[in-house]
Amino acid sequence: MKHYLKSYAQLAFLLLLFASCSHMKPAKLVDVDVLRNNEDQLTQVIIYDVFTPPVASRIYVYSSIASYEAIRFSKEGSVSIAEKLYGFGTMPTPEKGKNYNFTLAATKAFFKVARNVKVFSVDSLTKYEASVYSNYKENLDETTYANSVAFGDSVASVVLARAKTDGYAKSRGKQKYLGSNEPGKWRPTPPDYMDGVEWCWNTMKPLVLDSASQFIPNRPPVYDTKPGSVYYNMMKEVYIINKNLTDEQKLIAKYWDDNPFVLEHSGHMMFGNKKITPGGHWMGIAAQIIDQKKADPVKAAQTFALTSIALFDGFISCWDEKYRSSYVRPGTAINELVDKNWATLLQTPPFPEYPSGHSTITASAATVLTKLYGDNIAFEDSSDFQYIGLKRKFNSFHQAAAECSMSRVYGGIHYVLSVNTGADMGKQVGNLVVSKLLKE
Repeated sequence: MKHYLKSYAQLAFLLLLFASCSHMKPAKLVDVDVLRNNEDQLTQVIIYDVFTPPVASRIYVYSSIASYEAIRFSKEGSVSIAEKLYGFGTMPTPEKGKNYNFTLAATKAFFKVARNVKVFSVDSLTKYEASVYSNYKENLDETTYANSVAFGDSVASVVLARAKTDGYAKSRGKQKYLGSNEPGKWRPTPPDYMDGVEWCWNTMKPLVLDSASQFIPNRPPVYDTKPGSVYYNMMKEVYIINKNLTDEQKLIAKYWDDNPFVLEHSGHMMFGNKKITPGGHWMGIAAQIIDQKKADPVKAAQTFALTSIALFDGFISCWDEKYRSSYVRPGTAINELVDKNWATLLQTPPFPEYPSGHSTITASAATVLTKLYGDNIAFEDSSDFQYIGLKRKFNSFHQAAAECSMSRVYGGIHYVLSVNTGADMGKQVGNLVVSKLLKE
């Protein structure tokens, strides 16, 4: 009898323990993890919705600025980034005497902005957000929860007010850009002959640039079909490099391709592969460095915000020149002047050649990250691992940016001059971000 009573007592204890556990609060979320996961969720949606690289940079920048402006109040002395940018008004501040969870506020601000600037596949975001908000509801009192959500909402509203005046809506009504058949000018390239992407992106209102043409580069060489001319030699250089690529150079080209939608052709069949954008790749690098350097939540949010600003204004600066010069792609010239059967290693992006967009935005982002975390920061980049199964190690941000830049020549889609020019422009944009937003 005593044996049965003991068994029943143990069973009752276990049932009581199970019942109590089923009502235990979920483990509190780690602030930096929340910020990083928010950015990762946004990247997944950007990939799924196949936004162009410039448009993707716009989604990242407004969402990341909103996140920082909400969470900065968790660290005394943190100053507004938005108020130093063109087009923003005074940012909201928390009310004295009220309790807040600023990571929750940052999450609310981040996703309200992301939804409105505009992502389309909101179902996955809704599910993710619901799980985050549910955790905070379980761990916060009702008043703190409500205060935090309301504050994040107010921050998002100010950021969205700026976004509505940046020229994006007007740019959606543009006509197609089909280039020109004039010698030396860009025209749609095989195999898909797509029209020029975001040809009036230079009409977007910059964040730190005084104008889209603030860092206008020198004119590219005049198109000249005569062997031995500056242009001909520049074009022939791409051809020779690509005819003698090493396996390592081919890998580098594919590693940094970051074409958000590559159309693959097999006989009469055509299918698309979705991948991370070049800006998304560097937002991923920023996330890895945040983890590696164990950045606090405000430093993490600042890193995402400043990196995205460098990317956004980098695209504006680069696209301004792309459609000004409307320069012919190497593939077009090589097929006409050297080898009609030659094909680029990478699919040629659907916009003019000069300067290289990858080179511009990666140099801009690398300049900002170097200022934030120092030079010679070794890291292993796994941003693209789930898409192409590759990782690469670098000794500094600038080394990674330089490899990315040259990868476009290996891919057969840029001249050496164009990647060097883009890198110079990107460094100028990045240095401007640093001088305006990271003054000591």
